[in-house]
Amino acid sequence: MKVELEKVKPMDIERRSFEIITEELGRELPEDTAPIIKRCIHTSADFDYADNLCFSENAVEKALAAIKAGACIVTDTQMAKAGINKKALAKFGGEVCCFMSDEDVAQAAKEKGTTRATVSMDKAASLKKTLIFAIGNAPTALVRLYELIEEQRIAPELIIGVPVGFVNVVQSKELIMQTDVPYIVARGRKGGSNIAACICNALLYMAGGR
Repeated sequence: MKVELEKVKPMDIERRSFEIITEELGRELPEDTAPIIKRCIHTSADFDYADNLCFSENAVEKALAAIKAGACIVTDTQMAKAGINKKALAKFGGEVCCFMSDEDVAQAAKEKGTTRATVSMDKAASLKKTLIFAIGNAPTALVRLYELIEEQRIAPELIIGVPVGFVNVVQSKELIMQTDVPYIVARGRKGGSNIAACICNALLYMAGGR
């Protein structure tokens, strides 16, 4: 069987990819959320994100305002941190933080018999900064964020809740959707650190950080 390759210049690959996504979706998406949904599909080649990404009211608008005001992004994996466009974020005065590899976090998690992700959220709560959380791996991070919000110890500008997996993943996302905090959540089992990073990047590009 002869394989026919589409002729696309290297600089046009991303543009062409988004054209294909738009064509195959076959429907219009809300103007404010479309760039985020399409970038998730671009990252994963999974069109389910057109239906399972949930946005709280005015979440995108509030997130863009926070980014432009210099918000920092806290992630639950080094992979997500690596994938976020730090140069674009720095343009607005923000930075990306991940405490998962910190020795004090590892020690506290061992002493308390809990996960590093849980302790990482406690450490983030002590920061005197405007925060956006991008959680792509650990449902325990979302559960702890929910608890901290209920205790009024933290008030994030946005929670990106997209951990992937099977144990408490669905439930942890539903908890975040019960709060008054702006959120972008991938309902169900799907997600991942790459999805968390690509949502951050979509927001950064929408804010003009590209």
